[in-house]
Amino acid sequence: METTFKDKVAIVTGGSFGIGRSAAIGFAKRGAKVVIADWVEDTETLHLIQALGGEALFVKCDVSSTEEVREMVATTIKAFGRLDYAFNNAGIEGVNAITHECTEENWEKTIGINLKGVWLCMKYEIQEMLKQGKGAIVNNASIAGLGGFPGSPAYVASKHGVLGLTRTAALEYAKSGIRVNAVCPGVIQTPMIDRFTGADQETVKQFESMEPIGRMGQPEEVAEAAIWLCADAASFVTGNAMTVDGGWGAQ
Repeated sequence: METTFKDKVAIVTGGSFGIGRSAAIGFAKRGAKVVIADWVEDTETLHLIQALGGEALFVKCDVSSTEEVREMVATTIKAFGRLDYAFNNAGIEGVNAITHECTEENWEKTIGINLKGVWLCMKYEIQEMLKQGKGAIVNNASIAGLGGFPGSPAYVASKHGVLGLTRTAALEYAKSGIRVNAVCPGVIQTPMIDRFTGADQETVKQFESMEPIGRMGQPEEVAEAAIWLCADAASFVTGNAMTVDGGWGAQ
């Protein structure tokens, strides 16, 4: 175990799988106490952290619910007494459909989790960080927050919104000791991508060919970027949208 984040506390939403799981483990490896929040009651991430000798707890939370987000943050404070870092990672891809075929139900659910959920988390996380006079928040956006992707209007809109929200909050709290940044992953090997590809090797190859680096990214590669943005090493970085995309944005 490292001690970079010793005596610090981190919340990771969407922590049961993929990038969230990797981030939760990464924070724990550096000595932080971790709150794993997810609407899926899966304790594998918790057990993996405990096996490393880390301290963590799981909180069931739908980030689109005000009451559940408020309770998630309150539980964090009750258990650990403070909140230093938050990786607002929870998100869904929604249903693939072009704009005029996108249903209102899909729009509301996708925006509710991906954008409203990030805002709600920030709303209650920031209140605690202001009491301490310091904190760092990283929101998980996407390369879909940097450009258009046909067939995903709700998802793309939500991720553009996350970047706008991130930049606004970064300016609002810059003098309050709270830094707010975002990561923009490219094609990452996660359960979300697995749902897209359906384990079809031809589809997998198509996704890999989209990346100039010639492969999909790994969850750990995004998690490490998010963790660095929380660290004191990134103390002069706020309002940034860091791409972790294998060169996608350079094309």
